[in-house]
Amino acid sequence: QVQLVESGGGLVQAGDSLRLSCAASGRTLNNYAMGWLRQAPGKERELVATISRSGLNTSYADSVKGRFTISRDNTKNSVYLQMNSLKPEDTARYYCAARRAIVGGRSPGDYDYWGQGTQVTVSS
Repeated sequence: QVQLVESGGGLVQAGDSLRLSCAASGRTLNNYAMGWLRQAPGKERELVATISRSGLNTSYADSVKGRFTISRDNTKNSVYLQMNSLKPEDTARYYCAARRAIVGGRSPGDYDYWGQGTQVTVSS
């Protein structure tokens, strides 16, 4: 069992930056690909970014490419999402998720463990 706890969300203005963190306990994250997903009110949960077990491979949703960066530090059992140039449409609850695989999955159903999420609100 993997427990995931997100932090770093908040209320910011358009153009600002935030860094989300996801700390894991219970098991080492070395054996899991990781993802950040988000869900806005009235919308389905969507993939934001994934990172492979080794950290060498990453992928991003088109809407965040060039603005967001996913990274991981397996020595700290943590995953991060650096979000720059935030837009109001980035407003959502952001979730960290773990997948028992080498690479991350593209849909929420691909992930095995989830955190409770952290709220990001971007005002215009």
